[in-house]
Amino acid sequence: MALDGIFLNSIVNELKASIIDAKIDKINQPEKDEVILTLRKDRKNIRLLISASSKFPRIHITNIIKPNPIKAPMFTMVMRKYLLGGKITDISQINGDRILMIQIENTDDLGFFSKYILIIEIMGRHSNISLVRERDNKIMECIKHISSDVNSYRILHPGIEYVYPPISNKLNPFNFNKEEFITFSSEINLDENFFSKAFTGVGKFLSKALYEKLSQDNNTINLEIIFNFFKNFIENLNNNFVFTIYSTKGLYKDFHCIEFPEKISEYKIIKFNSPSELLEEYYYIKDKQDRLSSRSTALQKLINTNIERCNNKNKKLNSILAEAKNKEKYKVQGDLLTSYIYILNKGMKEITLLNFFSEKTDDYITIELDENLSPSENIQKLYKKYNKLKKSEESALEQLEKNKEELDYLLSVLTNINNCDTYEEIDEIKKELIETGYLKSKGANKNAKNEKSSRAMHFISSEGIEIYVGKNNIQNEYLSLKFANKNHIWLHTKNIPGSHVILCTETPSDLSLKEAAIIAAYYSKGRDSSKIEIDYTKVKNLKKPNGAKPGMVIYYTNSSIIVRPQDFNNFKFEGNRIISCNQEIIDNN
Repeated sequence: MALDGIFLNSIVNELKASIIDAKIDKINQPEKDEVILTLRKDRKNIRLLISASSKFPRIHITNIIKPNPIKAPMFTMVMRKYLLGGKITDISQINGDRILMIQIENTDDLGFFSKYILIIEIMGRHSNISLVRERDNKIMECIKHISSDVNSYRILHPGIEYVYPPISNKLNPFNFNKEEFITFSSEINLDENFFSKAFTGVGKFLSKALYEKLSQDNNTINLEIIFNFFKNFIENLNNNFVFTIYSTKGLYKDFHCIEFPEKISEYKIIKFNSPSELLEEYYYIKDKQDRLSSRSTALQKLINTNIERCNNKNKKLNSILAEAKNKEKYKVQGDLLTSYIYILNKGMKEITLLNFFSEKTDDYITIELDENLSPSENIQKLYKKYNKLKKSEESALEQLEKNKEELDYLLSVLTNINNCDTYEEIDEIKKELIETGYLKSKGANKNAKNEKSSRAMHFISSEGIEIYVGKNNIQNEYLSLKFANKNHIWLHTKNIPGSHVILCTETPSDLSLKEAAIIAAYYSKGRDSSKIEIDYTKVKNLKKPNGAKPGMVIYYTNSSIIVRPQDFNNFKFEGNRIISCNQEIIDNN
């Protein structure tokens, strides 16, 4: 769901208690549509995240630290110029809607006192963050510039007067009277969307819950009863905040600052101490996955295009093999014509001969002839057809093997892209694709020497044995062929693209082997499968074929184990060490 005005009211209450009178110590912009203000109050740092993401706009206190771009964007530069060292004096919500105003006081380089307003519009794809000078309502800068071509109602650019979004004709849930309510609501149908149609800031999820509660508590319903019901709800709101996520089958479906007991049977309830904690939990993974997906879209398109090319090539090669199955027929016919050449004459269209190559004694076959060719020329024509099909078959089999290797590699890259957790990992895959010739290099990178490669994932089993997991094919190859001891245990999903996993022991116990196998299953294309077979062998049994793509190895001596990938979610960690493992995982795999 999108943040509605009622939930934003709980955010405003939290921020009023935590950031009023705080000084702005740092301003960073880790994403093109997201800023983080580091505030200082009572000798403590508070990180305030403000996002104008089109999918996940929000504002809340955060504990997550994100890497910043090397060069600060213009919006950050302007914010730093006018707001660094400033003090937050107030935060308010406009008409109960999804617009917040943070008021800031600061002095400029010449010592003049100034007031600024940071206006946050949380409105889906129209979300924005604007820095406005209070005395003349002029825009200093905004995180998204909006031209008249995009929005005919208002323009958002530095130097022009700020215009608020169109005012909703709905009622302000925090400031309305009985007469206004009855006049406005008389023409609205009384259904589950009634409250969202009547009041700003009331989302459909909340509206439906309020309607169900209203219907349960009252046998008869009229506008006066609805007015008293909603008025009572708003008046008691601040004393009844229960920050709750509603989930089903492990997926977060919705959230709100109010608990709806009637939803307990339908959803699993997860409660939080503050709206910021809830939003951090609800949005972090969703937002991260969405941004990583956007960053890797071009790579995924490239890989999928090449996968499609390999699949088409595979079909063509198989059709050649299907045709080549008949090659022996032409050799037999050529041999028979050679044996019976003395009865052949030019001008014959066909001849029926006893096939003495067959085990049957009465197997006669009819051979078509070209009447314009001599007997020897007809024979040579059949041998040429046989030799052509034979060479085509040999070539097709060779190309099929290479095509399979390429397809396996591309599928492994696609799996690695889907398992990426950071921009750096995506950049490493991009470098890998440049090295393997799928991408063209756009010239030498000036910062290449200063760039740090991401490290392979590192876990420690519950018995204290180290486990390393490659996040891309370059890391896979390094772990398997350079890093690991020759007697360490190597694990990989059977016939499915996935990460190379190294269990750093020569004699693994069943428990550590099971844990490493579950990790290998989880970081593979088969993550969502119910069960997966994992091959494991000693590193010394691995070999990289000549000319093979990065991360491609072969092995002939191995054992196998079957595990459930989702059991990874049942591991409990202390740092990167597995501290407990549900006994069912060990017993039932």
